[in-house]
Amino acid sequence: MNGSSLHTVLQRFPLLAALSEAELQRMAFMAERRTAHKHSLIYLADEPSEYLCFLIEGAVKIGIYSPDGREIIKNIQHPYTIFGELGLAGEQHRSEFASSMGREVDYLAIKVEDFRYLMQQNFRLAQAVMLNLGDRLRRAERHWESLILKDVRTRIVEFLKESAGEHGRQVGYETLVKHGLTQQDIANLVGASRQTVTAILNELKKSNLIHFNRNTILIRDMDKLN
Repeated sequence: MNGSSLHTVLQRFPLLAALSEAELQRMAFMAERRTAHKHSLIYLADEPSEYLCFLIEGAVKIGIYSPDGREIIKNIQHPYTIFGELGLAGEQHRSEFASSMGREVDYLAIKVEDFRYLMQQNFRLAQAVMLNLGDRLRRAERHWESLILKDVRTRIVEFLKESAGEHGRQVGYETLVKHGLTQQDIANLVGASRQTVTAILNELKKSNLIHFNRNTILIRDMDKLN
């Protein structure tokens, strides 16, 4: 991917809306295109936080491992979002892992020091990054509050609604969500066992609130899903 085509790709990232054509072109030449095969690690916790990643294709899960080795998913990244950005906030070593999911992932890696230079030259970009980090913090707080205060069924329903709001496609009164998650992934995201997730999804399906298969979930009526 040459500088010209990278420039076109970078224009699609909302975070970079404040960059001028010249700045986008400069960033294009700073970026390194990388590919991760499905179900492979992009980086591990404790690795140096030397670069941030701009996701072009595929889905990436960000998470940690519990002391007993269980995977805990903190969030799922979708195309035209960034991940691994905590180096911009002073993180020296990764506190999380990043892994590709059910398909190959295409992303751009940019050194933290190079991106900081762009932020120093463009105040609106610096503001956008601050807002992005603030949104990440608020989402993390909501996630942990949900794990502590809400039962598993409520957490699964909220996951379905959030996924529909962010990535769903309206089909009449129904909403189709292409997610690519296994039921174990959903369990790791909502803090439950796979068996519990399977039982609740089957209950929602039996009640004709949703229909699901391996890669998609169809929500029959968002207003009735509760």
